[in-house]
Amino acid sequence: MDRNKKEQVVADLSKHLKEAGAVFVTDFKGIPMETMSGLRVKLREAGAEYQVAKNTLVKLAAKGTPAEQLSDMMVGNNALGFTYGDAAALAKALQEFAKTNDKFIIKGGTLGEKVINPAQIKALASLPSREVMLSTLLGTMNAVPTNMVRVLNAIPQKLVYALSAIRDQKEAA
Repeated sequence: MDRNKKEQVVADLSKHLKEAGAVFVTDFKGIPMETMSGLRVKLREAGAEYQVAKNTLVKLAAKGTPAEQLSDMMVGNNALGFTYGDAAALAKALQEFAKTNDKFIIKGGTLGEKVINPAQIKALASLPSREVMLSTLLGTMNAVPTNMVRVLNAIPQKLVYALSAIRDQKEAA
């Protein structure tokens, strides 16, 4: 690869690393390219990207970004998974791929400014999707005013029941 091409790769990687909300480092040694292409398709569907680059170029591109902390993981055959949105979707896609491919290893990554280890990525993958979490939050927020309306409605309703009971007693007497 000539110098101009390397500079372009470093610039592109640096842009991705600065803008990404989450970056995960994986080891793909021994996995056929056709299988890796399938992973790329799944990641695109999850709103993420997957890129293989030389470790030295990744280290250069990572300078001044949160991913700079991942330099010690850049040993061997590495690929980077980027996402600009839902980090849990990227973690789920990588975790599912790792279940079906024993040679695929998730080394770690960054979530925002924080470095996370493989166990934390696995925990992130076990979270429900963003839509499910938002609907749960909305349901919880909606329950409070609904219950308040029911409580406030119960007061006049009990008064009506009490007055009705008094009327029934007077009619019976």
